[in-house]
Amino acid sequence: MSLMTGAEKHSPAATSTADAVWVLHDRVLRLSPDTANHPERDRFLLSKGHGPMAYYATLAAKGFFPVEWLAGFGGYDSPLGHHPDRTLVPGVEISSGSLGHGLPLAVGTALGLRAQRLTDPAVWVLVGDAELDEGSNHEAIDFAGATGLGSLHTVVIDNSSATHRSSNGIPERFRAADWAVRTVDGRDHDALCEAFTAPHPGRPLAVVARVEPKNG
Repeated sequence: MSLMTGAEKHSPAATSTADAVWVLHDRVLRLSPDTANHPERDRFLLSKGHGPMAYYATLAAKGFFPVEWLAGFGGYDSPLGHHPDRTLVPGVEISSGSLGHGLPLAVGTALGLRAQRLTDPAVWVLVGDAELDEGSNHEAIDFAGATGLGSLHTVVIDNSSATHRSSNGIPERFRAADWAVRTVDGRDHDALCEAFTAPHPGRPLAVVARVEPKNG
C-alpha cells in the first residue's frame, strides 16, 4: 500500500477498503490466478475503483501479477492505473471508477449467471457509502431484492463520506428492498468473514462495513 499512497488524493478510498478486500480474497472468494477465467469462479467487482491501491496490493499478494508492478503505480508504462483496467490487470473483473456503475453491473452479472444456469458462482461488489448518492444504485438495489438475486453480495464501505445520508441509515435502505443485511466493524477480520459467509437463502446480501470517518 505504501508504494501507492501518499500525496494521491484518493488514498482514503483505498485504505478504507483494505481489510474487506483482503478478507474476501483470502478467506471467501473462490478465485485464484489459475481460475481467473473459469466460468464457475466467483466474481469480485470493485465499484469503488477510484481508489484501487488496496485491491492491487491484494491481487499482487495473491499472485495475480508480480509485486514489482506496485512500485510503478500510475506511471505512463504501468498497467496499474488510477482506475483498474480489466484488459491490463490480471484478476480485475471490470474497469471501474465512475461512481454508480459497479452495483448495476453486478446485478447484470448475477442475472447472466442465472440465465446460464450457473448456480455456484457468487457475485461480490464493493461500493462506497458516497456511491449510494447515485440513483443507478437504488434502481439496482430494488431490482435485486425484488428478483431474489441470492448470488449477489454487496459490501458497502461506510466512512461517513456520503453527501445525502439516509435518515434511516444504509442498512435500512437495503432491508426495505428485501435484502439480508449485516453491519460490521470494517477493520475486524473475523467479524467481516462471519458477515460475508452468513446464510441468506433467496435474498441478496448487503454487508455494511463501518470504518473511521474520512478526513477532508
